Amino acid sequence: MLSKLTVKNVALIEYAEIEFSDGLNVLSGETGAGKSVILDALNFVLGAKADKAMIRHGENECMVKAEFLLPEDSKAVNELREMDIDSDGEVIISRRFSDSGKNSIKINGNTVSATMLRKVTDSVVDVHGQSEHFFLLKESNQLKTLDAVVGQVLAEKKEGLAKLLSEKRAIQEQIALLGGDEQERGRTLDILQFQINEIESASLKDGEEEELTARRNKMNNLERLISSIREAKEAFSSDGGVLDCLRQAKRSVASISSLGEEYEKAFERMENLSIEAEDLSETLSDFADELYFDPNEAEEIETRLETIKALKKKYGATLEEIRSFLKTIREKYDLLFDCDAKYAELTDKFANKEKDIFKVCQEITELRKAGASEFCRSVSEELKTLNIPRAQFSVSFNEYSFNDVSNVSLNGLDDICFMFSANAGEPQKPLGKIISGGEMSRFMLAIKTRLSDVNGISTYVFDEIDAGISGKTAKVVGEKFAKIARNTQIIAVSHLAQIAAMSDKEFLIEKREEKEKTLTVIRALNEEDQIGEIVRLLGGDEKDEYAKKHAEELIRQAKEYKASLV
Repeated sequence: MLSKLTVKNVALIEYAEIEFSDGLNVLSGETGAGKSVILDALNFVLGAKADKAMIRHGENECMVKAEFLLPEDSKAVNELREMDIDSDGEVIISRRFSDSGKNSIKINGNTVSATMLRKVTDSVVDVHGQSEHFFLLKESNQLKTLDAVVGQVLAEKKEGLAKLLSEKRAIQEQIALLGGDEQERGRTLDILQFQINEIESASLKDGEEEELTARRNKMNNLERLISSIREAKEAFSSDGGVLDCLRQAKRSVASISSLGEEYEKAFERMENLSIEAEDLSETLSDFADELYFDPNEAEEIETRLETIKALKKKYGATLEEIRSFLKTIREKYDLLFDCDAKYAELTDKFANKEKDIFKVCQEITELRKAGASEFCRSVSEELKTLNIPRAQFSVSFNEYSFNDVSNVSLNGLDDICFMFSANAGEPQKPLGKIISGGEMSRFMLAIKTRLSDVNGISTYVFDEIDAGISGKTAKVVGEKFAKIARNTQIIAVSHLAQIAAMSDKEFLIEKREEKEKTLTVIRALNEEDQIGEIVRLLGGDEKDEYAKKHAEELIRQAKEYKASLV
């Protein structure tokens, strides 16, 4: 239920807090006082499109906050858990909108998008009026509604269908592993064989790519290598080079090596250095002899590297991934090579499973049609009491055949549409195409009377559902409201005394002028104030004793009727 609505700077409302009861709440007041503003504010916080025109003149932002108390197992609370938003059944939605177009929405303190908001509120509040937030007009919800009416026996059938569909998917996956039919398997085998041959013929080796890359790098820098090594060799071997200098140094130190141990050690070091220098000179000569350009070798390296690159692009970024891929396709090839018998077995199972699914879909359809017949009859009976005696209401079912079994969903194969006509001789039309009016309002009230226990909606909102009705019909509408309000909260904007008298809590919407500003004010009425408002709705004034007694009598009768429902 909606326990509290806070409105700030919306149209003529500067600030208002409305605490609703869990039964029938009636909003009344003079025409133009601002009753529809309350519903506009409610629609806004439920996710309707924001409009700068709703911001109070002179302000730069409006705010609406709605506080709900819902069952912990309700759809809305479960949706919040899916969004990782905690809720023990208390749901607080606040929405702000500025004249710059900035939109801020929070649920239990968590920022959400408008789409997320509507996903939560669609199953909480059902508003019927000028601004539609209407559950039943959506054909996508009509099948859900009918299924709720049919009840547990249908739910069990749908569980069985879900199991069959799961088994069918498992068979499809097994068939897919076998490559489909014979022609498809043949094509798959050819592809697998090509891939296997391509990888195996490459004979990839560990470290090969790194070795080839290094060899290519040498070839690409051959001229530089030859020049550098030649210069280094000449530095060692040429006249006056490193070796000549070392020999001259050795001769000089050799002549004094006998004059002291330190000179002898220096000579030994020069001897070792000379040996190392001669060895290094020979190494440089070997490097120089090895350096040459072989165009055939260069081409072979490039070709091999391109082969490795192509295999990595197709089958894996590393040698290990390519080997793993090869192992997988070998296993798949072995599986497909000789599986005709297994394929035939699976296709038979698949065909039988589709027959089972189609049979259950037919059983689901029969249950729905039986439930629809009783549902339509009971709604038509409700309409008679609401002064639409010639109303026609039915559920249209699409035709389907076994050929449609591939399109089966968890709901079966049924597409349905609620059809309605208010007058004899007029064809029935889809519910969503009916023009709003008094008849539409009464039809919806009849539907809601029958659905209040099954569709999960916690709050119904009616905007002037009394349009075009009076007298006995008005009394019946009030009684319908009271009946629904036993289990589902109702908030109704009304001009009818009979409906106001039936309320559990009534609010008066008034327009006032304060400090040269026009304000809309909302206040809850006590028992005495309610009598005065009902007198006004009856067309009397506070001095009219007859009207006052009439109002008191309406309230007494309403209390007796509500007591009889307990």
